[in-house]
Amino acid sequence: MRELEYPFDSEYILKNSKKIRRMLLAQEMPWVKKKIAVLGGSTTHDIIRILEIFLLHQGIRPEFYESEYGQYFQDAMFGNEKLDAFGPDIIFVHTSNRNVAVYPKPGDGKEETEALLEAQYRHFEAVWDKLEDTYHCPVIQNNFEYPYYRLMGNQDGADASGRTRFLTRLNERFYQYAETHENFYIHDINYISAAYGLDRWSDPFYWHMYKYCLCMQAIPEFAYNLCCIIKAVFGKNKKALVLDLDNTLWGGVVGDDGAENLEIGQETSMGQVFAEFQSYIKAQKDIGVMLNVNSKNEEENALAGLNHPSGILRPEDFIILKANWEPKSKNMEDIASELNILPDSLVFVDDNPAEREIVRMQIPGAAVPEIGTPEQYIHVLDRSGFFEVTRLSEDDRKRSDMYQANRMREKQQAGFADYGEYLKSLEMKGIIRSFEPMYMARIAQLTNKSNQFNLTTRRYTQSEIEGIAADRDYITLYGKLEDKFGDNGVVSVVIGHKKEDALHIDLWIMSCRVLKRDMEYAMMDRLAEECKKAGIRRIIGYYYPTAKNKMVENFYALQGFAKTQEDENGNTVWLYEIPEMYERKNRYIDI
Repeated sequence: MRELEYPFDSEYILKNSKKIRRMLLAQEMPWVKKKIAVLGGSTTHDIIRILEIFLLHQGIRPEFYESEYGQYFQDAMFGNEKLDAFGPDIIFVHTSNRNVAVYPKPGDGKEETEALLEAQYRHFEAVWDKLEDTYHCPVIQNNFEYPYYRLMGNQDGADASGRTRFLTRLNERFYQYAETHENFYIHDINYISAAYGLDRWSDPFYWHMYKYCLCMQAIPEFAYNLCCIIKAVFGKNKKALVLDLDNTLWGGVVGDDGAENLEIGQETSMGQVFAEFQSYIKAQKDIGVMLNVNSKNEEENALAGLNHPSGILRPEDFIILKANWEPKSKNMEDIASELNILPDSLVFVDDNPAEREIVRMQIPGAAVPEIGTPEQYIHVLDRSGFFEVTRLSEDDRKRSDMYQANRMREKQQAGFADYGEYLKSLEMKGIIRSFEPMYMARIAQLTNKSNQFNLTTRRYTQSEIEGIAADRDYITLYGKLEDKFGDNGVVSVVIGHKKEDALHIDLWIMSCRVLKRDMEYAMMDRLAEECKKAGIRRIIGYYYPTAKNKMVENFYALQGFAKTQEDENGNTVWLYEIPEMYERKNRYIDI
């Protein structure tokens, strides 16, 4: 729904939220249902109203628990039967500088200021620790916006007793907590209030009249920013950028103007704009975004433009480069197929509104932002939150290199007539073990991101993963895979719970970048081994079809399972009797 894409009209959303909600709920789609508890230090009703429609737009159908006004501390610390019965999947603590009880007085010394800072921090730390211990789910916490007045003027941010300095230091304590708690996330209202305009954001009328800590008009900006965190936690981020070239990455048309006449670099103001945009795009690789080109151009012209001496991006920065005269919508489909991801994981960036509209119509689910003029490109992409980072793993940082290595594997495969000989040539080595602390975050991330090779479509938070790993009634496995081209990281996860003499598979997922390389068989081999150690002789698997996981509908049959049940919706149950003399299925990976 275009009305909910950034940049959006906040007044329109506020006035038409009920109509928008009805339209979103009328869509037939596989909703991800989540329970969200909102514990407020101020009024939260309209925040929830607008947050709901942004989440629906992301395919998340939320159910909300809303605390009574100002009861965030009481709900967290002293128990609440309704909240306990609700069983939240995520908790949002909505506080602001209005909830800071005591500030230093001008001229207070270091000891007095430190004591106040410690008391305020401990107040919030107690809330977070209690929520984690009680509900074992992710917690999102606002940081603090700056005060809307400065008692000491400019010195307010420098003097130890200034309110601005005090809030800055309190925010820093919040960030330190976030660094050491994997399931804790900061909602950065300090940034978005500054970007919105602090005077408007903190208009005291809305506090004294309605007990809102921000103005009504800013609520859509607030809710959208919060939605970006929630959808990232639940695996709804995009994965790749698909970029046009002419008048998108540089000024001019390379085929007409020649590479030497493109506007890029420090010689002109507009050249500087495009150079800054290229720098921004290149930096996306550092957070795991895959870069690709989709341009109506001769390939040699595209390469000449990307090799411009003043350019920042180079051909090797892109995984797939489509410079041809095919419809861009077809190139989008081909790029998704070659990356082995779904088209709705792509973000298409093009200055041409006609091309944007064609892709928008032909590739449902792909993001197609209205990027505006070149000066606005970074602003629109950045605020859209397509690639919101919750935790930056080593696999994220290496993702582009991993996919580049996959392209090298594909080129090598073309030189082999026999697929088995090709797999041998990769010199693959794997590690398969029970869940380990260092990989909990990546395992949780994989459960939320994997859509195609996902037999049950179960999603887990990191807290849930940690709880399962510690439970003796479960068998857990993660698999890593590397070969002569590089390390793919953690690529497969299996979770099963024991019941009598059987293991019931709750989750079996694998990254599509290692499909058909025997990793699924290696995981099966180890699973059978672990079951036999535990005295289990039967494995029961489940397949629940979705619009995205058809590729694994016969997975269990390939592993030697027998189908025992199937209902009218295509949900199937499979049984594997582990033989006394189990024959290893993996032939090509050294485990």
